[in-house]
Amino acid sequence: MTKRLEITPENPEGILVDLTAEEIAQKETDRTDWEAEKTAKAEAEAQAQADKEANEALKASAKAKLIAGEALTEEEADTIVL
Repeated sequence: MTKRLEITPENPEGILVDLTAEEIAQKETDRTDWEAEKTAKAEAEAQAQADKEANEALKASAKAKLIAGEALTEEEADTIVL
C-alpha cells in the first residue's frame, strides 16, 4: 500500500502512514488530470507550430509568385500586409 510521511510536533522525524482509499483515489485522479493537461498542451503546441509553418510556406509562395509576376490565390493575398 502507498505510504506518506507524516511529520508532527510529537514525531518531528516523521512516521510513515498508509494512505486512505480516498487519498489514493485522489492521487490517481490528480495524476490522470495532469497527464490529460500535459497531452492537451503538447497537442496545442504542435498545432500552433503546424499553423506557423503553413503560414510561412504561404508567405514564401506569395513572394515567389509576386517576383515571377504570377497571380496570387486569395489565401496568399491575405498573407500580405501593406
